[in-house]
Amino acid sequence: MKLISWNVNGLRAALRAGLADFVAREQPDALCLQEIKATPADVEAPVFDGYHVTWNPAQKKGYAGVLMATRQQPLTVTHGLGLPEHDAEGRVLVAEFPDLQVVTVYTPNSQRGLTRLDYRLEWDAAFQEWLRQLDQKKSVVVCGDFNCAHEEIDLANPRENRRNAGFTEEERASFSSMLQSGFLDAFRALHPGEPGHYSWWTYRSDARARNIGWRLDYWLVSQKLWPRIRRASILSGVMGSDHCPVVLELE
Repeated sequence: MKLISWNVNGLRAALRAGLADFVAREQPDALCLQEIKATPADVEAPVFDGYHVTWNPAQKKGYAGVLMATRQQPLTVTHGLGLPEHDAEGRVLVAEFPDLQVVTVYTPNSQRGLTRLDYRLEWDAAFQEWLRQLDQKKSVVVCGDFNCAHEEIDLANPRENRRNAGFTEEERASFSSMLQSGFLDAFRALHPGEPGHYSWWTYRSDARARNIGWRLDYWLVSQKLWPRIRRASILSGVMGSDHCPVVLELE
C-alpha cells in the first residue's frame, strides 16, 4: 500500500506543472494534498481518473484547503475536527478503510513574528485530542504539512531559526507530545540520525539547489502499525512546489 502526501502550494499551479503525470507515474493507493487553494469549481476537468476524490477547501477563496484521492472507496469520510472555531480553513480530512484510517492535515503556520503562535498551539491541542480519540477507534496514519521541524536534524540552520515560526520550543514540544501519545514519525524511525533530509525550501537564495531546507512534512503512524511499515521516503527531486512529496509504504 503506497501513500503519498504533498503540500502542492496551489492545486491549479501543480496541475499545470505536471501533477497528474506524477500521479500516473507513482500510482499511489492514496494521495493526500495540502494547501490546494482551490475548490472543485476551480478545476475544469475531473481530477485524477480512477480515484475517489474528496475535497475540504477553506471558506476563504484561494487559501489553505486539503484534498484526498484514494483508489479504494472509503467506508466513511470526515471533514474537519467537528469544531467550528478550527474548521473554516479546510485543514483536515479523514478517510476510514476496513483496517485503518488515513488523515491528512495542513497545520496552521505561526507566521512571521509568531503572530499566530497562540492560535497554532490551540489548534495543536484540539487536533491531538481529536487524533487520540480517532486512534482509539481504529489504527491511524496521519500525513501532511505540520509546519514544524521537530528536531535540530530536521532543518539546515537550527541555531539561526531558534525563534522562527516552525522551530519554536513551543511548537517542537507540541509535536513531541503528539508522538508521545502513541504515534511514530515513520521517516525518522527508519532513518535515525541521518541529516540533510528536507521537504521544504524557501524560493529565496537558491535554497533548494543548496539543500538549505526544513523537514515539515511527515507520515505519523499508530505504534500498533509499526510492523506494517515497509518504507518511508522523501522525493526531494520532484518539483512543482516549494514542498516535495513524502511517501509511506505499508504491507
